[in-house]
Amino acid sequence: MFKNKRLLVFWVFLSLVVGISACKSKFDQLRASNDVTKKYQEALRLYNNKYYNKALLLFEDLVQRYRGRTEAEDLYYYYAYTNFKLKDYTTARYHFKVFAETYPNSPRAEECRFMSAKCYYLESPVYSLDQQNTVKAIDALQLFINLYPKSERVPAASKLIDDLRGKLELKSYMNAKLFLDLGDYKSAIIAFRNSTKDFPDTKYAEEMEFLSIKAQYLLAKNSFESKQEERFNEVIQLYADFSTKYPISKYLKEASQFKKSSEQGIFEVQELLASENGKEKTQKN
Repeated sequence: MFKNKRLLVFWVFLSLVVGISACKSKFDQLRASNDVTKKYQEALRLYNNKYYNKALLLFEDLVQRYRGRTEAEDLYYYYAYTNFKLKDYTTARYHFKVFAETYPNSPRAEECRFMSAKCYYLESPVYSLDQQNTVKAIDALQLFINLYPKSERVPAASKLIDDLRGKLELKSYMNAKLFLDLGDYKSAIIAFRNSTKDFPDTKYAEEMEFLSIKAQYLLAKNSFESKQEERFNEVIQLYADFSTKYPISKYLKEASQFKKSSEQGIFEVQELLASENGKEKTQKN
């Protein structure tokens, strides 16, 4: 009886293996066949059942075969989305764009134009990396808004643009801080200024303006005596602007200290330079 059970299990296992092999072989046979109608139906079935890898294999073959036929529009639409579902955003982006340009009068043209831009958005890397795709995504989304200003997708596109600009804003802010951390005070001052200019509504504005005071103070402190007075005066001016703009800032106390230290620095460097000038006159006499 034990042997019969083992034999039964073996036959069940063998049947499953044979069944799986038969299914696989059936798909391969379909791929190799010229029955494009059946292949198309199977591709849609696989797509709707989320078997995107297999669906893609069939769609790739069908795209070539259906070129110029009335069914090509639907086919190309699903082909683009299959790549999107597989997270191949570079390929999907290209095909969504081609669809919109090939079928501009299609009711799906607007959707595909948006999806092409969205693929750029999804390819946008973390802020610390090169932001070329982020800029391209903003341009693509803005183009969509310009082409379809009344589209119900405009709010979504605007939200994506805001997210992308936030990433560029963060990168600009972090790059400026990095100059300060590295002790390149002159570059930090320029970077903070450019960042607030490029992103006038940035949430980092108050902190960056304070850090500009800090960077200017450190630049002055580490300068040759001949340049210190001018640079300390710049700290004082930056503090005056900052205290007027942010009278209750959490950074005001520390910024005030940089201002006082700069005033003291001016006094000390004036005395030092006066003393040196006096020595030079004495030596000449």
